[in-house]
Amino acid sequence: MAVRKSEAVWEGTLKEGSGTMKLASGAYEGPYTYASRFEEGPGTNPEELIGAAHAGCFSMFLSALLSNQGIKAERIHTVAAVHLGAGPAINKIELNCEASIPGIDDAKFQELAAQAKAGCPVSKALAAVDEIVLNAKLV
Repeated sequence: MAVRKSEAVWEGTLKEGSGTMKLASGAYEGPYTYASRFEEGPGTNPEELIGAAHAGCFSMFLSALLSNQGIKAERIHTVAAVHLGAGPAINKIELNCEASIPGIDDAKFQELAAQAKAGCPVSKALAAVDEIVLNAKLV
């Protein structure tokens, strides 16, 4: 299996410093600061990148589960809301999924979505998060 790498550089103090995060693939490189993480400043933050990873992993894993059942999804759109609480600590992640999947009933969809939430590698890596909530609906 593949090994994926990302890197970060931070320079300066917590509040006045700044850094960059970069994916080895070259697909993303961007700044982050205290303001972008704990306030509403420009740039990204680790939680936003974790959310993107979680949404992508969940969507892909759900597609795999559907494919294994002989079902083809037209579109799976997932938004991950990562909550940073006191500590600081990630204390909650909400996975909000809307999927267009012809020929599936809601009960089967909910079953497979729950399996995807539990089984995707990023969900497993985030097992220390107090609460991961799934809201999944067919559209």
